[in-house]
Amino acid sequence: MSLTEEDRNFARNKRRDLVKLPSGTTLEYVLLESSALHAGDVFEQPKKLAICLHPWSWLGGRMNDPVLETVTEPLLERGYDVLRYNSRGVGNSKGWPSLTGSREVEDLKELIHWAMSMIPNLSKLVILGYSHGSLIASMQPALVNVETAHIILSYPLGPRQWLTAFHAHRYATALESLVDHPKSNVLIIYGDKDEFTSVESYDSWAKTLQDHHAERQRSRTQQGRLEIVKVEGASHFWREPEALRRLTQVVKDWVP
Repeated sequence: MSLTEEDRNFARNKRRDLVKLPSGTTLEYVLLESSALHAGDVFEQPKKLAICLHPWSWLGGRMNDPVLETVTEPLLERGYDVLRYNSRGVGNSKGWPSLTGSREVEDLKELIHWAMSMIPNLSKLVILGYSHGSLIASMQPALVNVETAHIILSYPLGPRQWLTAFHAHRYATALESLVDHPKSNVLIIYGDKDEFTSVESYDSWAKTLQDHHAERQRSRTQQGRLEIVKVEGASHFWREPEALRRLTQVVKDWVP
């Protein structure tokens, strides 16, 4: 499926622009407004926003990544405006990418604050990260005053150590903290044919996260939500038509 078809079916407006963050970094973004979201009185109804993060910029990651374009469709259909952006140093975005991802983490935090200032009646936020983008997304905790959900897609477990310049522990701890949070709502999706992480490693990692989550949530009155989906036949790049259809359906069924 192409973005052109998705825009025609589910998006009302599409805007490409630049935003200058408080740090001084300028990021290029595209914002697609959902036609479902804006039915009726657009000024009074609560808004829903999804922010999507692309794969590693050092290997050509960009906001118009085909996988991100595909998952845009179910988000628009469920009434979410979708904001995809080029990380620092990509396209018309300024700045220099960091080796550890630390600057990109701060950029995401500032971008979320900017989006919230632009959408004062924001009620729901989905943070979706694909591949390296999922590392950055996992560092953003649930917001206090906005219902927050995370979609972690093709988390680069195998190459995480070198993708973060040997700061893998920091990212592992952040993901555990995110999953543990009583307000968390996390969907993790991976393919069993991923080129960079074996299915055995993924399955073991998923079981550890699920067991840890269950143990921590057992003693709480308010419990977070964790769902992990393994898609058969899916590679890291989601080029398989059936796997791509399954991915789209999982996202559509899951988003709050």
